[in-house]
Order: sequence, then structure tokens, then C-alpha cells
Amino acid sequence: MVVLSLLTGLSLFAAAAALMKARALAKRLERLTESYWELRYEHGQLRARVQRLDPEAAAAVPEPPPQAGVMAFVPLSSLKR
Repeated sequence: MVVLSLLTGLSLFAAAAALMKARALAKRLERLTESYWELRYEHGQLRARVQRLDPEAAAAVPEPPPQAGVMAFVPLSSLKR
């Protein structure tokens, strides 16, 4: 009976530790995702500023091709049935 109590207590402790770790990782993932989108926005803003300042130089730098599996903007007008 004592062994079962200890095993139950140990399993509850392990479950609580795993839950705390999962919550911490979820918060970290949320922060990283937010930082990613902020950087993409800033990159777009800087690209627009460079293009306004020097259109010839901006045209000389080719835009990298989209990678497979990357989400892209799809206008709603293209989804009409």
C-alpha cells in the first residue's frame, strides 16, 4: 500500500512538472512567433523605404523565391466560386 502511495505521489509530481514545462514552452513559442512577425513587418517597412530612396538599387536586388510550405497571401477575389 505504501509503495502504491509513493508511486501515485511521484506520478502526480511528474505530471505537475510536465505541465509547468509545457506552459513555459507555450509562452516561449508565443513570444518567438510574435518576434518573427514583428521582424517580417519591419523588414517589409525597410524594403519599402529603400525602394523609395533608390528604386534602381532596390530593383537590382532580386527578391528570394518563396520556399515550399511557406504561407502566402491569397486574395479573396481568387477564391470566388
